[in-house]
Amino acid sequence: MEMPLLFILAGVTFLLVIGFAIWSKRATEERLDDGDAPKSTLAVDKDSRGKPADVK
Repeated sequence: MEMPLLFILAGVTFLLVIGFAIWSKRATEERLDDGDAPKSTLAVDKDSRGKPADVK
């Protein structure tokens, strides 16, 4: 009885991780394509003392 439950939980976890990875990749690509997105403080042409781009 425990093995099918284990396989179900492992499968659901795997699908959630894959879904999150796809969502994150899509969001990153959209931000890279956006010319108005704020630059990272690690960028060469951005002041390193500024507010990080991902802090709201």
